[in-house]
Amino acid sequence: MISKIINNKNILITGGTGSFGNAFVASLLKNFKSKKIVIYSRDELKQSVMSKKFNNDPRLRFFIGDVRDRDRLNHIFSGIDLVIHAAALKQVDIAEYNPTECIKTNIEGATNVISAAISNNVKKIVALSTDKAANPINLYGSTKLASDKLFIAANNIASGRVNRFSIVRYGNVVGSRGSVIPIFKSLIEKKIKFLPITDIKMTRFWITLSESVRFVIECMHRMHGGEIFVPKIPSFKITDLSKAIAPILKNKVIGIRPGEKIHEVMCPKDSSHLTLEFKNHYVIKPSIRFLDNNNFLVDKTKEKGKMVKNDFEYNSLDNKHYLSVKDLKIKLKKEKYI
Repeated sequence: MISKIINNKNILITGGTGSFGNAFVASLLKNFKSKKIVIYSRDELKQSVMSKKFNNDPRLRFFIGDVRDRDRLNHIFSGIDLVIHAAALKQVDIAEYNPTECIKTNIEGATNVISAAISNNVKKIVALSTDKAANPINLYGSTKLASDKLFIAANNIASGRVNRFSIVRYGNVVGSRGSVIPIFKSLIEKKIKFLPITDIKMTRFWITLSESVRFVIECMHRMHGGEIFVPKIPSFKITDLSKAIAPILKNKVIGIRPGEKIHEVMCPKDSSHLTLEFKNHYVIKPSIRFLDNNNFLVDKTKEKGKMVKNDFEYNSLDNKHYLSVKDLKIKLKKEKYI
């Protein structure tokens, strides 16, 4: 059972004051009996706000620090059982202008998290990735691809130890900071006469914060170590989203931002020979062999997957499950975005 993975465990979340961290902590406090939940992040104001939000719950611990600081991480990881690595610099256009800073956090920071986890015998480490790491065309995606590779290879570095490292990959989370819905809502409140659309062909995957949290917890239960987990989720057209949010407003095409893709890809065609399909998700097996020689066709819950066809690609354009304008309105109301 999933509760056995979480209950009576000390859990740490890097970048824990972000959208995912807040939703993850809310789920842990409500649904599980974790022993201690550690939030590790750089912003003391966000930590203060978060502590008050959860009524200073005694299970929560807040530590200021940066994933760039290996010594600090090594100290904070002491006694931790499970780690969710969510810390990253994520803004695509900003990363294009500040590549060295993005590299320091997303790549060097990943290396530091791995080192601290191995040194402190952390049992399970799940790193949050992004669709942009699949066939990356921007600096952010490239750093996350490098981070993914580091976490996968860490299973060989930790061979013979208790550590297991896996990846969870999904697209932009609906309603999270910097995503399209808050941007649209902000413009509507300003009584703008049109909604800016980067490209009328643009599509995206739909996943909510609660869905992403649930998927991460499930993957912690399923993981052998070395996999990339990808959820099966619906797609939508950006133009349909604008109709669902503001049917009266017209769209204005403004062109794509630096490093932006027209469609999201989560399982690239080049990885089809490594991709397994399960009932509600895909798994991309590691391209390197581990001494543990895990059978990734059967996960830790005993669910069995199957290999996908050659040249299979999971992207937001060719996805079989699309949300209509009506579907989007229903989901937006459910999530209280309209």
